[in-house]
Amino acid sequence: MNKEIKIATRQSFGESLAELGKENEKIVVLDADLSAATKTSIFAKEFPERFFDMGIAEQDMMSTAAGLASCGKIPFAATFAMFATGRSYDQIRNSICYPNLNVKIAGTHAGITVGEDGATHQILEDIGLMRGLPNMRVMCPSDDLQTKWAIEEASKIDGPVYIRLCRLASPVIYEEKNFTFGKAVVHGEGTDGTIFATGIMVSRALEAKEMLEQEGKYVRVVDIHTIKPIDRETIVKCAEETKQLISIEDHSVIGGLGTAIAEVLTEEYPVKLMRLGMQDTFGKSGKAEELLDYFELNAEKLKKCVKGMDNL
Repeated sequence: MNKEIKIATRQSFGESLAELGKENEKIVVLDADLSAATKTSIFAKEFPERFFDMGIAEQDMMSTAAGLASCGKIPFAATFAMFATGRSYDQIRNSICYPNLNVKIAGTHAGITVGEDGATHQILEDIGLMRGLPNMRVMCPSDDLQTKWAIEEASKIDGPVYIRLCRLASPVIYEEKNFTFGKAVVHGEGTDGTIFATGIMVSRALEAKEMLEQEGKYVRVVDIHTIKPIDRETIVKCAEETKQLISIEDHSVIGGLGTAIAEVLTEEYPVKLMRLGMQDTFGKSGKAEELLDYFELNAEKLKKCVKGMDNL
């Protein structure tokens, strides 16, 4: 992991879209008056005839994307994750997922790291909303290269995909696009514990792994970039081989990554799972890094949990 180089996954999304646009003329992009923030402006500059600014009308954007998909296009509909999944849920459910249309939804600015925009804009329920929908796939990449892979992969999938993206720049973790849809990436083979993480929390988990190694504790970090379908095999393998299981996410512990893992364990290998995340609460306004520390979504909290010093 390169802590010196930090790139926001929304930036990686915008760059990837522009590259895909050169390769596939069927790709079109829709935004809801936020293209500068979501970085779809990069695509718009290259392909203005295939870019549609729908204004502050997110429900209409999703319905229009469904219409474009029904005509053979591959639409990417982007806006803040709060508006993409919360405000547009009805249209996503009934106009996209029910007819199983080929629409890709990019929710940027997810989680509490939206920061100063405050609780109204800090969506903490989007993973739960999207993974509960039939036909929907859910991806949450952790760094620059993984995001670019996720966008490319989503464009190849025939059907709805939700990609969760972040405002805050995060460390570069990977040097090559060696990923498989639905298959987690495992860092290390430590038997003292497993930390399951997704999105921006993967870098925090890797930081905790390094800190624990200095104290003689060895954990593995599992980067779950595909939350639906989830990698059941890897989850069960980690449960069988490691002493402690912890999940961490910039999302509510209700309905998100931790819930998805617990569902697998309950059915296949019942063991205790400690779920770190937003504990049934709304966020607050503040700087992103300060909020992560305030809500204990950091390496220090993970280290304490592995060492048995902290319990929820």
